[in-house]
Amino acid sequence: MNGLTIMENVRRYRTIASLCRQAAAFRPIQRHSLLAQAEEWEDQAVSELEGYFKRRLDS
Repeated sequence: MNGLTIMENVRRYRTIASLCRQAAAFRPIQRHSLLAQAEEWEDQAVSELEGYFKRRLDS
């Protein structure tokens, strides 16, 4: 994948994480689950970036 595709994916993942955090503020019963989902999306964004830069360094 090229850099623009990676950055678009990262933007999407972080947007979803943000929406999960916002929903958690208004859904106290589901708060823990939503915050866990937000963390998973953030982890996915970081993983995508790390993979991209690792591939660039290796080539």
